[in-house]
Amino acid sequence: MLYLLDFSKKSQHIVSMFEEDNIVKNLVPAVEQQLESEQTPFVKHVFNRLVKAGEVEEEAKMMIALCLADESNRMFIDKRDFDLARYQKLLKALPELPEG
Repeated sequence: MLYLLDFSKKSQHIVSMFEEDNIVKNLVPAVEQQLESEQTPFVKHVFNRLVKAGEVEEEAKMMIALCLADESNRMFIDKRDFDLARYQKLLKALPELPEG
């Protein structure tokens, strides 16, 4: 199930659940590195798309961090390597967020 981040109280609560664990906040520096890296231009593309659509920069970074957290969690659960294609698919779906 995916949640649409529309900044209503319900969606804010979903983001807050991740923030309480500091999972997403701890991944924001990784997102910032990806935004600058030549190896991850797709992250910058998604970030720019979100900002052009009206998202605040920090919220756009948090959305990307949620996708990174989701894929990192899947790695752990499935005992596998990072799936770049899945990460890109999650990013492409933004502003819909992966289930928390």
